[in-house]
Amino acid sequence: MKDFKKILFPVDLSEVSPKIAPWVLATAQKYDAEVLLLFVARRFDQYSGLSVPIDTIENIENQIIKGAETKIEEFVDSCFKGYPKCRAKVVQGDAAEEILNYITSENVDLVIIGTHGRKGLERVLFGSVAERVIKVSPAPVLSINPYKVPEP
Repeated sequence: MKDFKKILFPVDLSEVSPKIAPWVLATAQKYDAEVLLLFVARRFDQYSGLSVPIDTIENIENQIIKGAETKIEEFVDSCFKGYPKCRAKVVQGDAAEEILNYITSENVDLVIIGTHGRKGLERVLFGSVAERVIKVSPAPVLSINPYKVPEP
């Protein structure tokens, strides 16, 4: 079996992320792997046609990115404190697309991603980032339903 040297943990910084973090940390420790955390902030350029000034949209996006950078650092300090091989990054764009790009650009060996278990209309409207990543990822993907697994 292949050793995992780089593990990508895409996070949404919701209450779900800390439930999955112990699984990521345990796997990283087992393989002495680097943990790459990635948060993808949405773009709001689709609202520019609604008479919303572009500078207002850019200001909101910048505030979201700054807030996400602060929050992801707090997340690292809380869930990965003492683990020296951990990097966090915030990018902007479509979540699945940016995750897939990051897998390739960073030569990720394993992706550990949480599922939210959306159903019905919510899934049709929002889709499933995890599902899209699982189907297209060039690296193996371990998906974890945070509501169905015990603590590792």
